[in-house]
Amino acid sequence: MFQSLLALIHRLHAKQVPATGIGLFRLCYGLVTLQEVIFLSYFNHLIFDPIPYIDVEFPSIPFFLGLWAVIAFFVAIGYRYRFSLLANYLFWIVFVNFTSMQRDFDGGFDMFMTGANFFLLFMPGDRAFAIDVLRRKLGTPFRHYRSYPKPMVSGLAYYLPVAICLGFLYFDSAIHKLFAEHWRNGLGSWLPSTQPYYVSALDMSWLLNQDYLVKAIGYTILVFQFTFLFFFNQRCLRPVYLFIGVGMHLGITLSLNIYPFGIGMLIFYTLLVPFSWWRGIGRVVTAREPVLTVFYDQLCPLCNRTVLILNHFDVFRCIDFKSAQDHAARYPALSALSPELLLTDLYALDRHGRLYAGLDTYIQILLKMRYASPLGLMLKLPGIYHLAAKKYRQIADNRARVACTAECASAAPLPDTTYYHQVFEDYAAQKPKAFARKLAKILVAIVLLQLNSTLHYGILYRFKWNKPETPALAAAIKGSNELISVSQLVLGIAPHALYLHDHFAGYDRIIGITYTDSEGREQWLPFVNEQGRLLAPNWGRVHSMWANIAVTPTINQARLKKFIMKVTAFWGQKIGLRLEQTVFHLKMKKIEAPTEWVDDQLHKNFASPWREIGTATWKDAVITIEIPNNINDI
Repeated sequence: MFQSLLALIHRLHAKQVPATGIGLFRLCYGLVTLQEVIFLSYFNHLIFDPIPYIDVEFPSIPFFLGLWAVIAFFVAIGYRYRFSLLANYLFWIVFVNFTSMQRDFDGGFDMFMTGANFFLLFMPGDRAFAIDVLRRKLGTPFRHYRSYPKPMVSGLAYYLPVAICLGFLYFDSAIHKLFAEHWRNGLGSWLPSTQPYYVSALDMSWLLNQDYLVKAIGYTILVFQFTFLFFFNQRCLRPVYLFIGVGMHLGITLSLNIYPFGIGMLIFYTLLVPFSWWRGIGRVVTAREPVLTVFYDQLCPLCNRTVLILNHFDVFRCIDFKSAQDHAARYPALSALSPELLLTDLYALDRHGRLYAGLDTYIQILLKMRYASPLGLMLKLPGIYHLAAKKYRQIADNRARVACTAECASAAPLPDTTYYHQVFEDYAAQKPKAFARKLAKILVAIVLLQLNSTLHYGILYRFKWNKPETPALAAAIKGSNELISVSQLVLGIAPHALYLHDHFAGYDRIIGITYTDSEGREQWLPFVNEQGRLLAPNWGRVHSMWANIAVTPTINQARLKKFIMKVTAFWGQKIGLRLEQTVFHLKMKKIEAPTEWVDDQLHKNFASPWREIGTATWKDAVITIEIPNNINDI
């Protein structure tokens, strides 16, 4: 077995593949992290304040969230890759494990994002669609942009993250699903989609009401998750797993209100797209031939750097940059210009032979780049154009011109300091056998940690529920817990027993909150609506707080009151209510979570009537909540 693993590592490491998918993966990961930080900033007081807006325990949280947002943006654009990934990794660990996010506001994908960040530290995520690529090119500005080879990486950079972050997760999840009756009945995707707390604003009842279709989807998911780890890298099966996986997580994103989990999983499928598809997509979206030819002074360092920058952002390859000294004589529109005038500005020719100079050249470049055309149109506006032209003239007339010596022509670009280069290229090239053995041992350790988590929650705990705890079982559970605490913190390895029978069994009532406005009318708080749906933006980790902790099959009154306090204080402040003059009404209605298919179950749960079960009032920054002591029996 170990020798087979060594052979696989050697084979995948020797296979050089394009870096396109990994660059897109890093970009998408940074954007998902950034949107989550923006979400945390919006719900800052709800999540981190003991009493929202009233008892602010951590006033510096917005500052650190702002820093995290900057770091996430750096990750997305690939700027200072090593630093930004390390900082982002620390932010995930600190916020998830040492704030109330971990206890009360689990996002459902926090451990997954931590693990993905860990692997990104060792991946060549700065070799495509990254500012660091441009920074390295700017280190040798006189080197022509076409002389840089296409970035290539080891096949391991694609295979390992997918196998560990997706394959192990799916396999763990599938084992847990076998213990859930509704999953065994093929209704694993149907049941959560019929519960008002869990659905998005998109009505999917047209699909939910097709008995055989939803069961086919449920069983397909089970087979997909059990087999993914073993077959996803087979060339003939990769498109199958790609389409099923994208469809599954796109369905989660659109139909349920746990969209961060859906899009967090979706980004991994950029690593599963066949390389020939990326090349095909590139041929479709890039220009067949340049629509604008730009001429620049090859003896001007500023001009060379400008060309490198513009070419880096010309992702559709619509612009061709040529040396004025070497090519101008071939074009009649340029040969008529004196050499002194030609080298004063950037000149450009479009396909119709129109000549542009100075600022007009930059405007045409922006317009021809397609996605940057709004900026080009803005520069053409009166006032803005004249200010930009004045600034351009000031820079262009004061630039220096130097001849590139042999020393500058052979100057080395900025060094690659990423862990990937140090470990997977330098060390692997020097000691290939030692590299393979060490990597194999690390992978075996990760597999054992994942198996420990799977067996711990999937077997030991369930065995403990059904049998009296023996000393041997207690020792096994304690040792397993110690390992899990480490693997969960560092690698994000966690159980994926989501929405199983123990979650929905007895989930037969939900709670909403209304208030009486200044005109005596009863209004729904912008949290749970009259259907019982959690309204946007109360999705993701806020949904988890209310639907998984506050309101459960067996409601804990202390937890429920705590979150009623938080929700009324937060949204009361958000919509401008005077808390001490407002009466909040607590509503409950019955729903059903059957393990057998029921026609139109979603709308039946929507239509179930509400009844008032209590009130909440504020006085002197203290809330009084009146609800029945026997709330679980109502």
